[in-house]
Amino acid sequence: MKYNKLIRDRIPEIIAENGQKAKIRKLTDEEYLVRLDEKLTEELAEYHEDGNVEELADLLEVIYAAARARGCSAEKLDEIRRKKAEERGAFTEKLLLEEVTE
Repeated sequence: MKYNKLIRDRIPEIIAENGQKAKIRKLTDEEYLVRLDEKLTEELAEYHEDGNVEELADLLEVIYAAARARGCSAEKLDEIRRKKAEERGAFTEKLLLEEVTE
């Protein structure tokens, strides 16, 4: 089977443990950023498909990887998230903006 997609670090090991062979290539930094963005889209689509919390965990893993690839640690990303939540709020109140008028 052909996949041509970004995979988790231990997938080649798991494939080998199953008695199979995998053709793997290490991406350049530029290719990695492109593939991370593709993976975000893929994981979000999987979450939309079934609403499984495990898919949210996969999304977080890809988000953290994308942040690291752009020079931002998971801790810094969470700090940015907390600051935005303090300044603009979070999404806990379930508010829907329907209209703004002058």
